[in-house]
Parts: sequence; structure tokens; C-alpha cells
Amino acid sequence: MSKFKVRVYNKIAESGISKLTQFCNVSTDSPDPEAIVLRSHKLHGMTINPELLAIGRAGAGVNNIPVDHCTDDAVVVFNAPGANANAVKELVFMGMLLSSRDVLGGLNFVKSLPVDSALGEQVEKNKSRFGGEELQGKSLGVIGLGAIGSMVANTAVDFGLKVYGLDPFISINWAWSLSPQVRRVESIKALLKKVDYISLHVPSTPDTKAFFNASIMADMKPGTVVLNFARPDIVDESDMADALNNNRIKQYLTDFPSETLVENPSVVSIPHLGASTREAEENCAIMIANQMEDFLKLGNITNSVNYPTCALEPSGKNRLAITNDNIPNIIGQVTSILANHGLNISEMVNKSRGNIAYTLIDLDGDLSASLVNEITALTGVKRVRLLSLID
Repeated sequence: MSKFKVRVYNKIAESGISKLTQFCNVSTDSPDPEAIVLRSHKLHGMTINPELLAIGRAGAGVNNIPVDHCTDDAVVVFNAPGANANAVKELVFMGMLLSSRDVLGGLNFVKSLPVDSALGEQVEKNKSRFGGEELQGKSLGVIGLGAIGSMVANTAVDFGLKVYGLDPFISINWAWSLSPQVRRVESIKALLKKVDYISLHVPSTPDTKAFFNASIMADMKPGTVVLNFARPDIVDESDMADALNNNRIKQYLTDFPSETLVENPSVVSIPHLGASTREAEENCAIMIANQMEDFLKLGNITNSVNYPTCALEPSGKNRLAITNDNIPNIIGQVTSILANHGLNISEMVNKSRGNIAYTLIDLDGDLSASLVNEITALTGVKRVRLLSLID
């Protein structure tokens, strides 16, 4: 079997590249790749070549990828949810600690002192200027209880905080992972009135753009600390500046520096370090490489943002992977074509997500190019792949 052509953008951890090279020809300039692996490189406006089957984002967010365009062109978009969650969680708690204890002010003070015999005396004399509060006993509201949000909530419980969580779309996997001490609330208004800290963990979508704005901030307890290590555009920065200036919000800690807020003395801007750890980059790269291998070789789909989860253990000689519009009777037509060619189905799975449907069919017999062309010609069919299940 010839190797798949994969184009890599950005710097991908060597552990992931090493995995990809086992079944792919990896390059940074292929004009017609069958797969793309990237981190932050923006693909909006790109022309999708007909050979492109998949895009793998070595991270969670996919706002740099034209997902709807990819769906229309039968390109599966993968991400790596949870692979960098621990790295972001740890940075969130660093932010909480910086907001509760004036560590930055203390560090700058020490650096300003002359290095002489009076250093220790000056430290003891002035340390009260940088006093703070403990996290234990305070309350935290977590908005978004996915991979990162659920880890933040659970760790906050261990820190001794009272934790309130809000996520109307929480998946069963993350719901099971939540500590029973995390109190679920049903509305953002109810959550805001209870908490001293708010940590935002929602994706960037048209529905969440600037959702954290003046109307929401008006319901907060005065002096609340807000942490945004999710996405920059989920916060209305102009409204945030007003809330800080009016002391409605005590401090804003963000992983996304901006012209609007970077000079505000109540803002701590971190240079987008959330997932910038060696472990997180390796975890994301390896997860994407594994998902790509399973898809390119077997057609299996896991952790796609635009296709349904669909996987089948190999059980025949050949496999058809079919993408089509989610309309009635396409699978019936496919099985009729197979029957007309004298082929028996050994295993089959069909899944749908919104307007798209995806089917894996394992067969014991040989499949001809004419059969594939017949299926491809059916109204509503977007792509048909013929995969050999025999090495």
C-alpha cells in the first residue's frame, strides 16, 4: 500500500510526526495532500483540493479551519479534545493564585530594591503591601464543563473552593468525570450571583461570540475575578474595560493579550501559554496521528467536529466508506447495488450528524471500480472510499 500524503503546518511535536511517518509521506509543501495536520495556521480562504480527506487540529479549538466548507467537500475535521486539558487547567490555577495573592507586585518590588545589607529589612517592612486572600472557602463558577472545565472544577474542589458549574450541553463522559461536590446550576444568572471567581471554558462559535458582555456582567457580585483561558472573542473587551473601571470586576486574567486591555492595571495578560507545555504538545500530536491513521487506513472516525463518531472492527476483505447527505434511502440503494454485484455484507455501521451521514460496509468479495462509480453516482453521495482490510 502506498503511503498517504500529509501536509504539516506549524511545528508539530516530533512524537506525532514520528507516528505519522510510519504510514504517511509527511511534507510542509505538498500541493495536493490527502490529509493536513496543523495547530494555529489559518485555513480560511484556502482552496480544498479534491484529494483532501481529513484535517487534524493538534488541539481543541477549530476556529482556524473552515469547518462548514470542509463538510460540504466531504473532508473530515478532527481535533484532540482533552489532550492539552491538564496544561490549561494548571495555568488557570496559576491565574487564580496570582489574582488572590499579589505575587507579581511583590516580585517587582523585590527587583526594585538595592542589593545591600538592608534588603532583608526592606522586605519585612514592606511585605504587608502585598497581602492577599486564600482560595480556600471562596466560590468558583465554571462556565463550560468539557475536558478543561471539568478538570478545573474538580481541582477547585480539592483546593477547598465551593464550585458551581454551568453547561447545558455537557457530554455524558465529562458529566461522569465531575466531582459530586460540583454544584450544577441551570442559568448563568444564578451562577454569577454566587461566585467570587468565574472561569470561562466555552468554544468560540457564532453563538458564544462576545457572550460575556455588559448584560451578563451586570448580574455579577461586585469584585468578582474573571479568568478567560478559552478563546479571546467570547468576552466583549469594551464591556470588560468598563466593568473593571467601575470595580464591578476586580481583575481579569486572560491568555489572550489585546490592545484594548493590555495596559489596564487590573488585567493580567499571559501570552497564550495555555497549551504550551511539552506534554500537551506531545499529547495533541500523538492523538491526532492515531486518529488520522485509523481514518486513513480503516475509515474510522473518532473526535471529529463535523462528522459522526463511526467505527467498525475489520471483518472482511474490503471496506466501503461512504459519505452522503442525510436523506432517506441512500443506504437502501447502496445495498441493492452490492446485491446486484453478488456481494454479501459481513458488517455495516451507519451514523449521522446533522445533514451528513457516514457508513462503513465490510465485504468479503472483491470490489470493482465500476461498482464504486455506481455508488458515487447516486444522488446525495459525496465521497466513496474503497479500503483494503488485508495488509
